[in-house]
Amino acid sequence: MDTTERAIAALYGLAIGDALGMPMQMMSRESITKRYGRLSGFESGAADHPIAAGMPAGSITDDTEQTLLLARHLVQNAGRVDAAEFARLLVAWEDAMRARGSLDLLGPSTRGAVTALLDGVPIEEAGRFGITNGAAMRVTPIGIVAGSTDLKALVDRVVEASMVSHNTGVAIAGASAVAAAVSAGLDGATVSESIPIAIRAAAIGRDRGYWVAAGDVSRRIEWAVRLTDGDDVERSLADVAELVGTSLATQESVPAAFAILALHSDDPWQAVLTAASLGGDTDTIAAMVGAVTGACGGAFPSAAMATVRTVNDLHLEELAAHLVAFR
Repeated sequence: MDTTERAIAALYGLAIGDALGMPMQMMSRESITKRYGRLSGFESGAADHPIAAGMPAGSITDDTEQTLLLARHLVQNAGRVDAAEFARLLVAWEDAMRARGSLDLLGPSTRGAVTALLDGVPIEEAGRFGITNGAAMRVTPIGIVAGSTDLKALVDRVVEASMVSHNTGVAIAGASAVAAAVSAGLDGATVSESIPIAIRAAAIGRDRGYWVAAGDVSRRIEWAVRLTDGDDVERSLADVAELVGTSLATQESVPAAFAILALHSDDPWQAVLTAASLGGDTDTIAAMVGAVTGACGGAFPSAAMATVRTVNDLHLEELAAHLVAFR
C-alpha cells in the first residue's frame, strides 16, 4: 500500500468501525451479546434504541460525519484549521442533522463550546471544559496531513483542530494519540509499531490546553495495552470494559481503543468487530480502531467497504488524495 491507499483505508476503516458500533452505542457488553450474539457484520438500529432507532445497517454516525467535516475544511483551507470557521461549520452541520431528524448531534463538550462561542467567549477559552472524546473521534484527517517524524509539530496541528471544543490536556492527549498512530501508519508503521508513537504523542499533548483533573492518557494507554493477552481474549475484553472503561471520557475510550488494537493487531476486521461489541461508546471506539488499523495497511472486506460507501453515499478516495497532498 502506498501513502494514499493507506489514507483511503484509514477513512474507510473509521467509517466501517463507526457503522458497526452504531446500533450498539451506549449498550453494555452483556446486552450487546444477548441481543446480537457474536457480531459478524453490520446491524440496523433497534426500534427501542434512544439514538440509533431506525438507522439502516451500515449507517455512519456523528463520528464519521464530523471527521469528514474536518477533512473537507482542511482541503478548502490548504491543510490548516481555521478554528472560527470550523466552529461555524459545526453549528451548520448540527442544524442540518436536526433538519434530517437525526438524534446523532454534537456531543456535550462540543455543544457547550459552540454555545459559548456564540455567546462571545474567545475561541481559546470556549473549549476549556471539553474532556470527552470528540476531538479524538474526528482527528484522523490531521494524522493524514501531518507527518509522524516531528511529533511536536503534529500535536500543534491537533491543537488547532481541537481548540474550538476540546482545549484541555486530556482531550488533546487522546486526539494526539490517535492522530500520531494514523500518521505513523501512513509512514509505514504496523499497528504494533504505531502504539509507542501514539503514547509519546499523548505525553506531549497532555501539556497543551487547559489542565483538568483526569487520568494521564499516555500512561493509561500503556496500562490498557498490558492488560491484553491474545491467549485469553475474553479475560482481556472484560478487563478493558470493566477496568479501562468505555465511556465518552477521553481517558477511557482512547486507551480502550488502543487495547483492542494491541489485541487484534494483525486482524483489522476482527479489531473493529470486537471494538463495536465492547459496550459503551462503541461507535467512537470502533471508529478510532478502524482508522488506525486502516492507516497501518489493514485491509477490510470489500463488501464492508461497499456497504458504507453505498448506504452513506461516501466518496472517500478523492478526499484522501487531497489530504495526502498536504502531507
